[in-house]
Amino acid sequence: MTQHLNFNKSDLVLSMAKKIRISESNTLSRIDHLIEEMTTQVALGSKIEIRGFGVFRKKYIRPRKFSNPKTKEVTYLGETTIFHFKPSKKLINAND
Repeated sequence: MTQHLNFNKSDLVLSMAKKIRISESNTLSRIDHLIEEMTTQVALGSKIEIRGFGVFRKKYIRPRKFSNPKTKEVTYLGETTIFHFKPSKKLINAND
């Protein structure tokens, strides 16, 4: 059984600030800029691949119908997109 550890953005900032020896506020602004740029590029249709980590891309969800269970009203939802991340095999097997 693999143990899942939580590692959030503030943990990332602290870890990187120590490793590259710059202030936490400077590290936070750099990470925010990186995330913003990645989000923008994926939204525009680019695929971002980080070797040994994974791939970020835009995934299209087909149009579908759904019904409200309370009113039984059927509604249609058009095609939507989501931000999709596929981890690399190296990342998946990191805890094994």
